[in-house]
Amino acid sequence: MTHLDTTAVHAGRDDLAGLGVHVPPIDLSTTNPLPDIEIGGSCYEALATGGLPVPGGTHVYQRLWNPTTGRFEQALAELEHCEQAVAFASGMAAISACLLAAAAEGKRHVVAVRPLYGGTDHVLATGLLGTEVTWADPAGVAAALRPDTGLVIVETPGNPTLELLDLADIASQCGGVGGVPLLVDNTFATPILQQPADFGATLVVHSATKYLGGHGDVLAGVVATSAEWAEKLRRVRAVTGGILHPLAAYMLHRGLQTLPLRVRHQSESARQLAEWLSTQAGVERVYYPGLPECDPRRLVGRQLSGPGAVLAISVRGGYEAAARVAGGCELITHAVSLGGVDTLIQHPASLTHRPVAAEAKPHASVLRLSIGLEDVEDLRADLERALKRI
Repeated sequence: MTHLDTTAVHAGRDDLAGLGVHVPPIDLSTTNPLPDIEIGGSCYEALATGGLPVPGGTHVYQRLWNPTTGRFEQALAELEHCEQAVAFASGMAAISACLLAAAAEGKRHVVAVRPLYGGTDHVLATGLLGTEVTWADPAGVAAALRPDTGLVIVETPGNPTLELLDLADIASQCGGVGGVPLLVDNTFATPILQQPADFGATLVVHSATKYLGGHGDVLAGVVATSAEWAEKLRRVRAVTGGILHPLAAYMLHRGLQTLPLRVRHQSESARQLAEWLSTQAGVERVYYPGLPECDPRRLVGRQLSGPGAVLAISVRGGYEAAARVAGGCELITHAVSLGGVDTLIQHPASLTHRPVAAEAKPHASVLRLSIGLEDVEDLRADLERALKRI
């Protein structure tokens, strides 16, 4: 099997030599010539119902399919050990498509384990897409399932406090092959550190805006899954218009080439900072899977190849202290999002998790940090200055 680093560089580029190019081309066409009515009609039917392009046919219209987007999808599917992938205009568009695809088959009930990204939590809690949610503890997933359960949704490491879930155990509770599909948000770990399909996940979702792009300049989502589920998702995407723009797909495909290097370097810096923050008087608690107390089941090394580059801290003094620390950073940017080359800090309870129910909302003292590629000593110095404000 090809090493992960090699796959990241070469996946999705199989057709380039035949095209006589070295770098994937960007196809911006919104419409494509039709050879004749019959071929155009058959190609449209195939794509509009979730199929892939007919060999020797036409792509018809960009809302249905695009070759630049298709190359990124192929690459991500290979990295996630899945048959296919389907790319969307945002991470929430990807999550929404999964919910709609399940609901279209009469499976409107969802079992979900918190914590989840605030947007996912919000769309489930409000039933905005016509679904009904049951919130379950990790050990209670099986008991929460119903005949109309269409998905089990988890995120590990969890946003924002990095809880880890045993995916093999969750998948077993879902019933394994032929059971309820398990959707895993793999945004924090990326396929470099964790491949949920290897542990029984049916759908592996990324906010590709984060690590896959890696530079804070592209908005996207993607789902890696089976060929059967990919067809369902493409059908939803075709009618809802959520396809990823080809220019964004090109940027993401390029971002995958450096993903292993970025994630590993950022993770090492995060480890050093987490250990240092654990010794600081102003820090009440550090949430980071690389700390033994945050990984009691020893999933790092078994399910994940590393603890990742996101950490959270609870500062002494509650909300006021957290606000002073976030506002006191000079090198570290106070902003939402994560996974880019620069380090970000944010207050989840006020921002990404603001719409989450009170009983599930992160504590007001919690700050989340996404560690970038800066020198770790510079980041340490900036945090030290900010912590002195409390």
